[in-house]
Amino acid sequence: MKVIAFYGSPRINGNSEILLNEALKPIEAEGHEIISFKLNTMNIKPCQNCGGCDKTGKCIINDDMSEIYKAIREGDRFILASPIFFFALSAQSKIMLDRCQAFWSEKYLLKKVIPEGKYGRKGLLLLVGGMKRDIGIKCSESTAKAFFRTISVPTHETLGYLGVDAKGDILEHPTALKEVYDGGKRLIEI
Repeated sequence: MKVIAFYGSPRINGNSEILLNEALKPIEAEGHEIISFKLNTMNIKPCQNCGGCDKTGKCIINDDMSEIYKAIREGDRFILASPIFFFALSAQSKIMLDRCQAFWSEKYLLKKVIPEGKYGRKGLLLLVGGMKRDIGIKCSESTAKAFFRTISVPTHETLGYLGVDAKGDILEHPTALKEVYDGGKRLIEI
């Protein structure tokens, strides 16, 4: 099974990365292949809404998204870990999601769906933010759901943690690490 992990925070070793690493532990222990993308370090231009992918399902921009496109086509399981900024996914996450417009064109305009493969396709969304109200989780989850469905991931689980702001604060959360570890285990269930 091939697991594709997207780390969407600009902060190195921050709360989102701690959660992602914990979710990956049971996956790694089972010997599954993991391909990780640290989105903040990648050269990804924003979608230009140019229509270049409308007839082909292929983006005309040549940058690091080509690696991501390949991984999405070949992946079985997908994890997106993002902080919540202004009730939304991080810019690093969103720029990657927006560039998946090419998959949207392929699926909805050209009627070509990414095959589900031997194991099917499932996703896991990990969110963490400093606010106390759950509107950030709801808004981020809605955007991520559109992404997952566009790349032919019919189901995903969302695990979100609020009131966690300073670097490393997630380590003090009473249940987060166990919950995301268990979420990683559920992700690879067939």
